[in-house]
Amino acid sequence: MLKINNIEVRYHHSILVLKEVSLEIPDDSIVALLGANGAGKTTTLKAISGILRVEVGEITDGTIELDGTRIDLLSTEEIFRLGITLVMEGRRIFEHLAVEEDLCVGRKRGPIQEDLDMVYSYFPRLKDLRKKTSGFLSGGEQQMLVIGAGLMAHPRYLLLDEPSLGLSPLLTEEIFKIIGRIRLEEKTSILLVEQNAIAALNVSDYGYVLENGKMVLGGPTEKLRDNEDIKEFYLGLSQIGSRKSYREVKRYRRRKSWLEGEA
Repeated sequence: MLKINNIEVRYHHSILVLKEVSLEIPDDSIVALLGANGAGKTTTLKAISGILRVEVGEITDGTIELDGTRIDLLSTEEIFRLGITLVMEGRRIFEHLAVEEDLCVGRKRGPIQEDLDMVYSYFPRLKDLRKKTSGFLSGGEQQMLVIGAGLMAHPRYLLLDEPSLGLSPLLTEEIFKIIGRIRLEEKTSILLVEQNAIAALNVSDYGYVLENGKMVLGGPTEKLRDNEDIKEFYLGLSQIGSRKSYREVKRYRRRKSWLEGEA
């Protein structure tokens, strides 16, 4: 199990971004992390993967543990070797490499073709495009590429940052179906950061909500889907079922006891 225990994160030794954030990612599970822009979702992923240090950030309190062993003091490379892979939003690809070359960057040792065949089984389109320059792919194809590159490392834990960003509803649905398959077929645990709360809750087992750097709610996804605050504030549904935009929400009940009470 990957466990985050009351971590506090600061940038430049002064800017507090995360406050007492805790969450658990059990083996063979998909966990969704929801929240508005600026809530601290991406920072949480960077804290787990060790990338914070590159951005003048640091964990100033709390711990991160893998199977009971502390890993937050390890380097990014050491964390990666333990089987934790981060797929960052923005489709970070090597634009001048061919698709198949891009897939092989940073992979662990072993038979290359077997790994490529595994990725192509999830993303057949990439096999057709394997000799095409990555920078000329569409947004959806690039998203498939970065997830495929992450899979090449055979991660035990895959951290996905906004995989549906900028994609059409049809392609978003396809990506989330593939994420579900990866969990089942590769036995990969996934921490899914998403703005698309409906899609994230439909594919995940458990979810958390971050607000202004603090965890305010957590529970099994079926309970979150039925929670009136989630319906109104994140799913855009009022109590009578009418659509509401994020800015139109007039009531957002902040309960200090959410985690203990309604989770």
